[in-house]
Amino acid sequence: MEPKVLLTADRMAVMIQRMAYELYENYTDFDNTAIIGIQPRGTIFAKRVHTMLQEISGNSNIQFGELDVTFHRDDFRRGNEPLTPNINSMNFIIEDKQVILMDDVLYTGRSIRAAMDALTAYGRPSKVELAVLIDRRYSRELPIEPDYTGEAVDTRANDKVKVEWQEKNGNDCVWLLTVEGKK
Repeated sequence: MEPKVLLTADRMAVMIQRMAYELYENYTDFDNTAIIGIQPRGTIFAKRVHTMLQEISGNSNIQFGELDVTFHRDDFRRGNEPLTPNINSMNFIIEDKQVILMDDVLYTGRSIRAAMDALTAYGRPSKVELAVLIDRRYSRELPIEPDYTGEAVDTRANDKVKVEWQEKNGNDCVWLLTVEGKK
């Protein structure tokens, strides 16, 4: 099956802008709020929303972090290859803060569960909300749902959602790929 474009660059830009305005409506000043992107793929999404929030709110001090979940995953010892973690970039404590956790695609919920475990190294937040660009509905293995969603898509087990970012791939696009022979 041919890859199918789920989101074009223009549509992605509109969704990111819409999400930033929705977050601004809910948080306004962001004085006690942190935006945290999940490494590796959620950080570009989080950076874009963070930049837009700074522009909209006029607050250039909105806290931003990048969180690696490699060693908090429940499957990290299952492969034969050594894992290479990403760098945590969190120069603040989240104790009693509101945290907006961001990732590009929500699929089984396992990365989000791992991120919530990893967050505890930085304190106990007063609230954690989840924002995702793509929500692959009907595929959850854990009871995790996003608070903010760019696009919800229905996929099958042998489908893969691939997000391309200008910063990494040279263009913005979201693809739906079908992997043959996978069950």
